[in-house]
Amino acid sequence: MAIIGSFTSNGDGFNGTIKTLNLNVKAKMVRPERPSEKGPAFRILSGAVEFGAAWQKTSTEGRDYLSVKLDDPSFPAAIYATLIEVEGTDGLQLIWSRPTRD
Repeated sequence: MAIIGSFTSNGDGFNGTIKTLNLNVKAKMVRPERPSEKGPAFRILSGAVEFGAAWQKTSTEGRDYLSVKLDDPSFPAAIYATLIEVEGTDGLQLIWSRPTRD
């Protein structure tokens, strides 16, 4: 598990940064203009470029979080992460874990 981003709430969305070995961008999460029941709760943008989406979820322990998918033609595959509040830190942390293979 690795923290690859930090975000703060801006009232109607989130502002922050996403950093990996190959990615270092300022990002914002904004609500879609026309939300749908099954669509994402947020679109993820870096400048004017959309490169991800986030869906609101609730864990089995009752904690709310955002399930995040980041994708770009330069990525070998999509990145899946979780945006959550981490005890002892300010704002929200974007946490990535490598998927397990069976």
